[in-house]
Amino acid sequence: MTKPIEVRNPRTGKYDYVIIPPPSKLLAQQCSRLRRAQKSWLQIGLQGRIEALQQWKQAILSKRDKLTEALVADTGRLSISVLEIDSFLSSIDRWCGLAPKLLQDFEKGTAIPFIELQQTAVPYSLVGVISPWNFPLLLSTIDTIPALLAGCAVIVKPSEIAPRFVAPLLETLNAVGQLRDILTFIEGAGETGAALIDNVDLVCFTGSVATGRKVAEAAARQFIPAFLELGGKDPAIVLESADIELATSAILWGSVVNTGQSCLSIERIYVAESIFDKFYHQLVTKAYRLRLAHPKIEDGEIGPIIAERQAAIIKEHLQDAVSKKAVIHCGGEVEELSGGWWCRPTVLTSVNHSMRLMTEETFGPIMPVMAFSRISEAIALANDTIYGLSAAVFGSKAEALKVAQQIDAGAISINDAALTALMHEGEKNAFKFSGMGGSRMGPAALTRFMRKKAFLVKTNTVSDPWWFNL
Repeated sequence: MTKPIEVRNPRTGKYDYVIIPPPSKLLAQQCSRLRRAQKSWLQIGLQGRIEALQQWKQAILSKRDKLTEALVADTGRLSISVLEIDSFLSSIDRWCGLAPKLLQDFEKGTAIPFIELQQTAVPYSLVGVISPWNFPLLLSTIDTIPALLAGCAVIVKPSEIAPRFVAPLLETLNAVGQLRDILTFIEGAGETGAALIDNVDLVCFTGSVATGRKVAEAAARQFIPAFLELGGKDPAIVLESADIELATSAILWGSVVNTGQSCLSIERIYVAESIFDKFYHQLVTKAYRLRLAHPKIEDGEIGPIIAERQAAIIKEHLQDAVSKKAVIHCGGEVEELSGGWWCRPTVLTSVNHSMRLMTEETFGPIMPVMAFSRISEAIALANDTIYGLSAAVFGSKAEALKVAQQIDAGAISINDAALTALMHEGEKNAFKFSGMGGSRMGPAALTRFMRKKAFLVKTNTVSDPWWFNL
C-alpha cells in the first residue's frame, strides 16, 4: 500500500490536501489500458482527435471556476493562474489548427528515376509526462496536447507540490468519452515518476538538472526517447545602444513574473558600464512599485514562493551574496507572512561569479546586476554557466543580433525578455545541461511524437542495374 502525501498550501503554510500515489501494479495496469485504447484513438483519424480536444476545451470552460480555484490553492497566485488557463485553452486551438498541415503524408520521386518515396509517420503508443510545480496546468499539458493530436495516448504525473488541479481536470476529461480512455493524470512523488518511465514508450520531463539526469538514465535503460527541459540561469545583456526605459521594464517582468519561479526567468543581468548606474537606478525604482499579493490575493503582483524548499534556496543565495559584499538596493529578504514564504523583487549590485546567485538557479524574484566594459566580456559572462536555456539582449537590432549569435542558449529574446513564455512558434533546443531532445516549440513539438516511415516503391518491372545478373 502506498503512503498518502500531504500537500502544503503556499499562502498559509498549512498541509491541507492529501494525495495517494497509485501502487506500482495499478500504475502498470493503467498504462496497459491506455496503450490498448490508443489503437482506437489513432483509428478515429486526425479530425476525430481534433473534435475530441475541442469537446474537452468546452468541458474545461464549463469547469473553469473550479479549475481556477484549484490552481490558486496550488500556487497562491491569481492572475498567473488565470493566464495559465487561457494559455492552455489557446494551445488546444493552436495545435488543432496546425496539426493538419504538420501531419500530412507525402510522396515524391527520388534520385533513382524508377523508385518513388512515400513518407508517413506513426505515433509512439504511450507518452509519459512528468511536470513541475511552478506552472502546474500549463507544463503538464504543453507536451500532452501535441502528443494527443499525433495519435499517442498520454499519462501525466504532475508535481506532488501542486496537485490540486488534477481532480477538476479529470472531471472535465470524464465528460469526453474518447479522451478519457487515452489520457489520464496520476498523483505521486519521485517514486511514481520513476515507475512511470518503466511503463511508457517515450517520456517528457520538465524540472531540475539533478532529476533530469535520473530520468535520462532511466529512459536509456528502457531504450526509449527522453525529451528534457531542465534548469536555466538566463542572462540578459544590456548594450550601450539599448533603450533603458524599455530594457528595465522588460527585464523586471522577465525576472519576477510568477515570483521568478520559471526556468526562463532572467536571473543575471550584464549592463554596459556607461549606462550601468542609470540602468540599475531605474530598475530599482520600478521594482519598488511591485507589491506582494498579501494579505489579499488581489493586493499585488508578487505571489508567494510555492515550494518551501525553494524559499530556503533563495535565502541561502542572498546570504551568500551579502557575505561576499553584494549590495542590496531593494527587497533582499525571504519573509514569512501568514504562514507563507514571500520575497519582494530584489536588485543587487557589486555581484560576481563567485556568488551562488550568479551561477546556480535561484528561481526567485532576484535581479543581480553586473557591469561590463567590453562586449566580449559580456558574452563570456553570459556563457559562463552550465545552463543554456534562453537569454535576452538589448540594443540596436543589428548589434543585439550579432551578440545573440554568440550566446550559448536555445532561445534569445531581442529587446524583450522571456518571450518563449508567450511565443511558441520558433523551434529551439536547450544548450548544455538545460535539456536534451527535440524542440517543444514550433513544428517539432508535434512531429517529435511520431516515428517516420519510408516506403520505397519500385515503379517499373525492369531489373535493377545493381542486381545479380542471373
